[in-house]
Amino acid sequence: MIRLFLNIKIAFRSLSNFKLRTALAMLGAFLGTFSLVVVSNLSESLAKKTEIEISKLGENLLIVRSGLVRRVSTATNLIGEATTLTIEDAIAIKESSPLIEDVAPSANKVFPVRYQHLTLNSVLVMGVTPEYTEVRNFKVERGSFFSDDDNNNLQKVAVIGRKVAEKLFGDEDPLGKNILIFRVPCQIIGILEEKGVDISGFDQDNQIFVPLNTFLKAFVNKRYINNISVKVVDRDATSQVKMEITNILRKRHKITGDKKDDFTVIDLKDVVALSTQAMDMIKILGRIASLISFIIGGLGILSIMVLIVNERKIEIGIRRALGARKRDIMLQFLIESSTISWVGGTAGLFLSIFASLMIFYFAALPIAISLFGLAITLVATILIGMLAGLYPAKKAIEIQPVSIIKG
Repeated sequence: MIRLFLNIKIAFRSLSNFKLRTALAMLGAFLGTFSLVVVSNLSESLAKKTEIEISKLGENLLIVRSGLVRRVSTATNLIGEATTLTIEDAIAIKESSPLIEDVAPSANKVFPVRYQHLTLNSVLVMGVTPEYTEVRNFKVERGSFFSDDDNNNLQKVAVIGRKVAEKLFGDEDPLGKNILIFRVPCQIIGILEEKGVDISGFDQDNQIFVPLNTFLKAFVNKRYINNISVKVVDRDATSQVKMEITNILRKRHKITGDKKDDFTVIDLKDVVALSTQAMDMIKILGRIASLISFIIGGLGILSIMVLIVNERKIEIGIRRALGARKRDIMLQFLIESSTISWVGGTAGLFLSIFASLMIFYFAALPIAISLFGLAITLVATILIGMLAGLYPAKKAIEIQPVSIIKG
């Protein structure tokens, strides 16, 4: 134990004599640790954010959209519109499988909305059924959502998002007030809880909900709808239900053979998979950059340790002549190289956690510290230090005490 403490003391004294070179050697370990931890933390945070955004859209959700949809990363772009999706299709889907918990048909269009002298030019107006709140995870903060009777009787009532309430009414209570949506007067009966921006970038608080039948009759005078939201009883069943929905709609829409579907069934798991692939690529590139930094750091440690051995030949020879064992000399140099790597890695670790927290704060991302990234970093710093010190230690123990002393 005394020998170990003595070796550690000698190692630190030696490194302090080469401050600039030691600092430069530490820089590689620092950069490798910093980049690895930051990338790992950021990947974990983005994955967590994706899960949160998906949960905002609804659990175990499939979305049937009229027309053809192209998916790019987390966005969906409509490239071909159709007018064949109907409320009857939604009913048929619900009755087709015990794996389907509920469905919510909907239609939408952007309209100007006016209250007294104030007009909002572009607000998304959604015609939905009462089941929409459960299927798509919307909650009413004040007032109530409309009922089946409101929908069946074509009542002109509206439930508004938080942003719409703030823009139109400010501090005034919107409940019971009448607004003009396009040319249709509607009474506000509820205000939704804040939802924020969804995974596609759409602000879910900047929309208004009205009964679906009222929307189709009074607002657009059409029979077809845009979407059917399908809630599946179990997440693992979404793929099977997706196939069943496709078969049902192809049969109902009389699509045969190789003809293209006039609808698209979107599984949110596919959206998550695309997002995960992008994040995995970022993670891989980050780890490659970290590996390069660690290798450069290891080469830096190796070079400074070889230099130290060359400049301390006399000291090593004297220690050997006075009885120092080869393993003491080797241990000393391994301690020195490991210390360089460990100190640089530790500094990178603490600074990377601080930088990650700053990124989370300013980018409004959920806090996520990757334990895997931290563990890999600690192992990598120790391993790099030891590997980089093996060759210099071997050179040191090959020095013959007699020849050095005689020289």
